[in-house]
Amino acid sequence: MNNQVNIPNKRYFTIGEVSSICDIKTHVLRYWEQEFPQLDPIKRRGNRRYYQQKDLILVLEIKDLLQNQGYTIEGAKAKINNPEIIKSSSDTKNQIVNQLKKDLEELQDLLNK
Repeated sequence: MNNQVNIPNKRYFTIGEVSSICDIKTHVLRYWEQEFPQLDPIKRRGNRRYYQQKDLILVLEIKDLLQNQGYTIEGAKAKINNPEIIKSSSDTKNQIVNQLKKDLEELQDLLNK
């Protein structure tokens, strides 16, 4: 992934927020939910979807597999379903580490106040 995505430090995200953050249309997210069982947001009142940070990371990984690495849906499913061959791109790993660092720094700043 060439673009770093800043995932806000929130517990839950609406489908609209995920769409905006990950630059993916909402109907594509709904389709991916059907294709990738690991992408299973919490559903509350009126079937409203609430994604967690782990879901956003998975969405970004799926997007990277499909759009940047040239996988088909079936190929991306196979890669994600087989834990022995799941190797996130180094960019994705770096993004996760950078996000964790940022969250920890914000927490440290709060504790120092």
